[in-house]
Amino acid sequence: MGLSSLALFIFIFMALFSLTHSSPPMCHGDDSSALLQFKQSFFTPVYDFDKCQFKLASWTLELNKSDCCSWDGVECDDNTGRVIGLDLSSSCLFGSINSSSSLFRLVHLQRLNLAYNSFFSSSIPPQVLSVGANAGLTGYLPNFTWSSPLQTLYLARTSFSGELPASMGNLSFLTWLYIRECNFSGSIPSSLGNLTKLTTLLLSYNSFVGNIPHSLGNLLQLSYLEMSCTQLTGQVPFRLVNLPQLSYLDLSYNLLSGEIKFENVTQLSIIGLNNNQLTGPVTFGPMNLTNLRVLDLAVNKIHGQISNSIFNLKNLQVLYLFKNYFNGTLEFDEFLKLKHLYELDISGNQLSLLIKETSANATLQKFQLLGFSSCNLSEVPNFIRSQHELKHLNLSNNKIHGQVPEWMWNTSTTSLGVLDLSNNLLAGFSQHPIIFPWTSLQFLDLRSNFLQGSLPVPPVSTLHFYISNNSLTGNIPELFCNLSSLEVLDLANNNLSGSLPRCFDNFGASLSVLDLRRNKFQGSIPKTWIRGSQLKIINFSQNKFQGQLPRLLAECTMLKVLDLSDNQFNDMFPFWLGHLPNLKVLMLRSNKFNGPMETPQTYFYKFPNIRILDISNNDFMGKLPLRLFENWKAKKFEDEHVLTYIHENSDFQTKSSYWFVSTAQAYTYSMVMTNKGNNVFYEKVQEVFTAIDFSSNGFVGEIPESIGNLKGAQLLNLSNNALTGHIPSSLGNLTELEALDLSQNKLSGEIPEQLIQLTFLEFLNVSRNILIGSIPQGRQFDTFENSSFDGNPRLCGRPLTRKCENSNEPPSQASISQESQDSRSLFEFGWKIVAIGYGFGFVVGVIIGRIVIARKHDWLMKTLRIRPLGGKRRRN
Repeated sequence: MGLSSLALFIFIFMALFSLTHSSPPMCHGDDSSALLQFKQSFFTPVYDFDKCQFKLASWTLELNKSDCCSWDGVECDDNTGRVIGLDLSSSCLFGSINSSSSLFRLVHLQRLNLAYNSFFSSSIPPQVLSVGANAGLTGYLPNFTWSSPLQTLYLARTSFSGELPASMGNLSFLTWLYIRECNFSGSIPSSLGNLTKLTTLLLSYNSFVGNIPHSLGNLLQLSYLEMSCTQLTGQVPFRLVNLPQLSYLDLSYNLLSGEIKFENVTQLSIIGLNNNQLTGPVTFGPMNLTNLRVLDLAVNKIHGQISNSIFNLKNLQVLYLFKNYFNGTLEFDEFLKLKHLYELDISGNQLSLLIKETSANATLQKFQLLGFSSCNLSEVPNFIRSQHELKHLNLSNNKIHGQVPEWMWNTSTTSLGVLDLSNNLLAGFSQHPIIFPWTSLQFLDLRSNFLQGSLPVPPVSTLHFYISNNSLTGNIPELFCNLSSLEVLDLANNNLSGSLPRCFDNFGASLSVLDLRRNKFQGSIPKTWIRGSQLKIINFSQNKFQGQLPRLLAECTMLKVLDLSDNQFNDMFPFWLGHLPNLKVLMLRSNKFNGPMETPQTYFYKFPNIRILDISNNDFMGKLPLRLFENWKAKKFEDEHVLTYIHENSDFQTKSSYWFVSTAQAYTYSMVMTNKGNNVFYEKVQEVFTAIDFSSNGFVGEIPESIGNLKGAQLLNLSNNALTGHIPSSLGNLTELEALDLSQNKLSGEIPEQLIQLTFLEFLNVSRNILIGSIPQGRQFDTFENSSFDGNPRLCGRPLTRKCENSNEPPSQASISQESQDSRSLFEFGWKIVAIGYGFGFVVGVIIGRIVIARKHDWLMKTLRIRPLGGKRRRN
């Protein structure tokens, strides 16, 4: 065995036996015995004795040397007494180490140094070095100074880390290198191109960076290459993808760019280039690729028309081209030339797919997957009626109109697992009652159509059901009680009514998302409807629910969002939700919640992760409940993923013949919240968004200085209460604040100069208070308009026309009268009607597709039950 292989073995050995086990302290007899037996397997030549540090001389059981922890070169654990380290370097040890060495009985060994000795005839096998599938195993690869007979190196699914040493190129006998799913980083060394005997190279699921070395094109024996899910950049070397023996190529989930041309290969069976940044084209030369079965180019930036060379791949079975920039008009008959094709996905491009009526008769193959999303279709393709083995059908984002054809009820009834008809013009179903026939269906998406009639009932196998943004009416059918495996139920934005079925508790522990937003549901929430603890997002907003909240909500320990806004709930503030560790969003706005919000002194649970709390437009009273935020965990923006939205993944995978097909349709939470005096619809809400809205209640007293502890808050609205006293200068500590509304209170004194420090502040409203003195000048204050300060007759300075030279003199009767008239005019007019395209302008870009809801529109006033400016909402 070569020294480099021995060195590698030693490093692996050190990592493999790094775990310790509890045992009594002091040196153990089995450790002492193993060390003494190891000592007896070596000898030291007489002529070298004076040059050696013969540490093994102290290894004896005589006299006071019986404790092996006192022997030279031996290190023991202070608590257990087990041997954890050996340093026998420069000990002139002559002999061999083989697989039966007593060294391997030191099962707690963490550090081993045998450098500068003379080991020979070591017989540790070199056929294979395999320590894979040990997730707790750590280590790194040493330098390989000399060649080694090592043929197989298997480290997959361990915690090995560091860079691959350039000296790996010395392992010239290596044929199988399997280090996927580790923690390796750095660049892939070009010296790997020296491993000309290599047949299998698997480097996936690491953190490699940089380009793929061109030298890998020297690996003429390579048949299996996998470098997916890393961070590789640059173009794919031409010689690499055209290696003569290459049969499996997977470079997916990287940052690779440019174009690729396959020219000289005949053995390729599977090509995975998906989820990169390839711009194309990807072409195939005039060779006989009879073995190619799978071609996956999905999720790239390939533009232009689909290459005709693809239609020459006669034995192709799987073709994924979705989410690229392919354009033009394409005839479906072109794909029918591929007689063995049974999985085809061209979704998410800029294609217009033409399907002839004769296609249904011309095709003989039976498809299992069809993806025709965004293909400019106007009807469900007729040839699908003859397909009885479909597992996955995606016809979303087209212009399919009318009713779902009746023949679909007889198509793939036992095999279909995914059906996506969302974002079309569908009006309804021909079958009544609507009970879907597909017994294996798991994912059903009918969102954003024009569906009318009663709510259809999915099969009991369904895991994810989306049917929001339609025009459905009626109650939730009792048959929904049979959906015991349901994980996501999205019925939002319909005209559904009635009360919730009491059998909702049949959902058990599987349900994670329940969205009933913007319907006409009424009645109370059944007290026993929550049985499990998997619920993460509950959205009941914009309905007519009444009564008290079920206390069983406190058992939903995984809950992230609870949105009950715009209903008629009548209850005290739910302090009992304060112990939920994951709750980020609590929306109670526009209900009949009432009573004081002072937390009792014995109250220990204070919403540890709350980010958005909206209790506006209720009947709360008393002092501001700032104790709720004593555990406020506001983080710096740079510490968070700015583009992460509050969502719940509904991804699941169905097995293809070659790999798993992912269905990624994440549910994204949306909400309505007041900002800049307008009701704003947040289509998506970023995780970093932090907002507090206590407006339009009956809070009294002063705003305490402790409000300055709410660091990280971006929106703070305390308007339309009865707050008194001064504006606390500690508000200047809220450096992330972007909108501050203190209007319609009884605040007095001057506006603190410290507010000038709020450099992110885009909106300020302190109107209709009794503030005095000069308005601070500079920075953001130079951007605010008169309306920010109206209704404060004793304020002066820009942007008001009143100057501050005679600030000690009382204002004239005319100015007071004018201010009163302005205030009365504003009260009568209400909030301004704001156009849909109003620019919101948050610094962190909290939402995509912001929609500002005009407050004066009668229909919206009724739907959202918005309280008019300046007064409390009447109670029925």
